[in-house]
Amino acid sequence: MLYFLLIVLNNVAHMYQYSLESFTTFFFKAIEKTAAFEEEEHRVLALRDSIRMTIYQWVSRGLFEKHRQIFRSQLTFRLMQKKIVTVEYTDKEMFFLLNAPTKTDIPNPLKEWLPDISWYSMQKLIEIEGFENFSNDVVGGAPTRFKDWYNELQPEDVKLPLDWKVLDQRLFQKLLVIRVLRPDRQTIALDNFCRKTLPHGDDFVDCDSTSSFFQILTAAYNDSTPTTPIYFILSPGANPVLDVQNLARQCGMDPAKTLHTLALGQGVEPVAHAKLEIGHKEGHWVMLQNIHLMPAFLIDLEKKLDAFAIEVSNPSFRLFVSSDPATSIPIGLLEKSIKLTNEPPQGLKQNIKRAFVFFNREDVDEKDPKIRTILFGLCYFHSVMLERKKFGPKGWNMNYPFSIGDLRDSSTVLNNYMETNASSGKIPWDDLRYIFGEIMYGGHIVDNVDRRFCSSFLENLMNERILEEEELFPFIEGRNISFKCPPPLQYDKYLEHIDQECPPETPLAYGLHPNAEIDFRTSQCIELFKTLQEI
Repeated sequence: MLYFLLIVLNNVAHMYQYSLESFTTFFFKAIEKTAAFEEEEHRVLALRDSIRMTIYQWVSRGLFEKHRQIFRSQLTFRLMQKKIVTVEYTDKEMFFLLNAPTKTDIPNPLKEWLPDISWYSMQKLIEIEGFENFSNDVVGGAPTRFKDWYNELQPEDVKLPLDWKVLDQRLFQKLLVIRVLRPDRQTIALDNFCRKTLPHGDDFVDCDSTSSFFQILTAAYNDSTPTTPIYFILSPGANPVLDVQNLARQCGMDPAKTLHTLALGQGVEPVAHAKLEIGHKEGHWVMLQNIHLMPAFLIDLEKKLDAFAIEVSNPSFRLFVSSDPATSIPIGLLEKSIKLTNEPPQGLKQNIKRAFVFFNREDVDEKDPKIRTILFGLCYFHSVMLERKKFGPKGWNMNYPFSIGDLRDSSTVLNNYMETNASSGKIPWDDLRYIFGEIMYGGHIVDNVDRRFCSSFLENLMNERILEEEELFPFIEGRNISFKCPPPLQYDKYLEHIDQECPPETPLAYGLHPNAEIDFRTSQCIELFKTLQEI
């Protein structure tokens, strides 16, 4: 069943190619790391969970963020179809969820607050058994209470009016109502459904959210072999070279001597072949960047890797390759590789986690308490800069390639400035704001309005108040929502604070109106179910 999912996913993008050989490799890896049990039934259940999670993690690490929910949803629906997880639903309900059909022969009597498309979709919903009275209740039963539910910031977490509150115990059926009335919240509701439906659902939805890219790369290296390349599928701002260099040092290698990094381009084929031969024989690492620029070379590369598989390779040899998504990459190369993407996750909480775990435990615990606090604020700022992009022109007038490198360099500057000013005990706020907002992150920004926003946000964030457990979210007075900067903590306690105190996703976290997310979340919903219909 899981292999079927891998084949199905190939329809989403050319880069998502997986071979049965790779699947088998991770299948047995999952078996090896599963704990032993005396009772056969317990052993079988543990194996099933371990194999499912191992395969899911292997695949999702090579997917772009927008495709991970598609894979996760498809996995959940297939397990429901196979009755491996118990969810009561009918084929008609599943069809409605995927397609949201409409019926336009009855005019919308609730135009004041309910969009026509929701009304027309509701007319098809009432044809499903159990929902026959839904339209009548919305119009005549309690229209004000349904309107209040409709206007909730997170309606998926709020009980429906009247007897429909029972749908909080029938989560799949509540998805249908959200699909009709609030399609902009459908992707959030679907993730919540996966959390509660899949065994260990949180592990699937939050997969790798507390791991830095370097930790993911280290895990991929441990799974690799001399004939299994590690393939970086690049996104704007991603540069895995430094991570590969750090990995080499962690493995006791000198990157200057045993890591050969080469950017492909015209005339470099002989050099690339020579580096591969040296690496294969001497146990060095070779990193070929931007391989999509030379599709003809990739045919020779695939043949060379097949030859290496026949010969006796030095066990230390590793090949790393990187490219933009491209249709010119040979399928054979894609199938045998361990693929990794380096996109930031979706959502403020996940982004703050990923930003914070980029730093080692020692980097945090050994720092001055003031540095720890400012670093936490910097992680929040970094996450805001990334996440505002999803709001389109409401977030940024242009699309800027902010990346983890900006956070890394800002942290280095922070440490240097604090060491320089240690004797005076004063924090150079003006200097820090200028470097963060005008150089590190501001260096990407070319629009004057965007630059003004960046400076204003830092002006509100980077000041003495952040040392006094200041509120991080702007413009939230009277909103009953809060996320404060914690006092100086140890590494694990910071992660606990993010998990426990960061509220559900809301545009208020970025200084935007709650309605700012309706457009992009509705588009997400349409794209998600369009893809699910196709597969």
